[in-house]
Amino acid sequence: MATDNDSYLINNNYATLNVTRNDFEQWIVPTYSPADFIITHGQGSLVFDQNNNKYIDFAGGIAVNALGHAHPELVKTIIEQAQKVWHLANTYTNEPVLRLAKMLIDNTFADKAFFCNSGAEANEAALKLARKYALDIFGPESGKNEILAFNNSFHGRTLFTVSTGGQPKYSQDFVPLPPGIHHSAFNDLSAAEQLITEKTAAVIVEPIQGEGGVLPAQTEFLQGLRSLCDKYNAVLIFDEVQTGVGRTGKLYAYMHHGVLPDVLTTAKSLGGGFPIGAMLTTDKFARHFTVGTHGTTYGGNPLAASVSLKVLSLINQPEVLNNVDLKHQIFREKLEKINDQFDAFNSIRGKGMLIGAELKGKYQNHAKEIIASAHKEGVMLLMAGPNVLRFAPSLIIPDDLIIDGLDRLQNAFVKLKEFG
Repeated sequence: MATDNDSYLINNNYATLNVTRNDFEQWIVPTYSPADFIITHGQGSLVFDQNNNKYIDFAGGIAVNALGHAHPELVKTIIEQAQKVWHLANTYTNEPVLRLAKMLIDNTFADKAFFCNSGAEANEAALKLARKYALDIFGPESGKNEILAFNNSFHGRTLFTVSTGGQPKYSQDFVPLPPGIHHSAFNDLSAAEQLITEKTAAVIVEPIQGEGGVLPAQTEFLQGLRSLCDKYNAVLIFDEVQTGVGRTGKLYAYMHHGVLPDVLTTAKSLGGGFPIGAMLTTDKFARHFTVGTHGTTYGGNPLAASVSLKVLSLINQPEVLNNVDLKHQIFREKLEKINDQFDAFNSIRGKGMLIGAELKGKYQNHAKEIIASAHKEGVMLLMAGPNVLRFAPSLIIPDDLIIDGLDRLQNAFVKLKEFG
């Protein structure tokens, strides 16, 4: 709210207003606690703050900036599309969204795509579709509306998706939660089998739990879920919001396991930093979303779709996807050397450019402090809970920056004197 002290700004340009990190607490709803610096610009896998300090970006906007910052092809695409048309109501269609849908369909199991703005919206659409399918096919008297998810999962922040996620810390303040949602142990097929019944409408699972600690699903677990869903006529949903678009070295992580979902959700890397999400599915299920049953104002707008199409065309190349695995090995070998020196990690896990290092010993539950120390050394990384360091950089980060960044992380461990 404006005050007399702010009146001088009324006729001035807010685009040049001098701002500092301290203004965050003054003006922003406190749902986040960001680092004590402000990033102003980036190029590739390097970013710079207001004081022109340089950081190597291992965070990638939480697995979003799959091609780094200011990629010239993406910048060119945005400019070209912005000079044509940015947005249209969904009473009209556009060329970029149709081309994007065709590319996704041709390169996945899917027959149809629904576009939205985020992973949460994609998962919301998937869960709604599963319940709509069950209602249409089995009728309301069947009671077939239950959803099975897994402990430590994360599917978004809407009320439906936060309830489906298996981390009560994100949902407990918003009770009463939607009913009919159950949670089972991840990678425990026998536990899931005890909870799936004729009333189960959907099973939703991440091929790698991202927020839950970078925990990969076992192939046998995913295969077993596929069989159980077939047996009980439940919709199998793969949440690939974090694992999709080349992150694991395949275009989508399900391709590593030989297991086809009924519905797949994707976002994050899909736009390379531009907000977009999608739900992919087959004709069998897509036909149950008819005109008016679901929608979104911004979903599938031509600006987002054109950027996403360019992102996919750049990433879905053998040389890019194969190099993701090679870069993973550089990360792993260097992290193992850090572990040899500091005895800091209980395990190093993940696939491709989604890596988690679980802390142990005196470092256990100190991920936040380690990341703060890393910032001082000029490298940005993530947490996946208080006990896991998470790395989700650009898929095309140069090898020398991986080594440099991990050298900086090694220095950050050296300077953590409070841990002895």
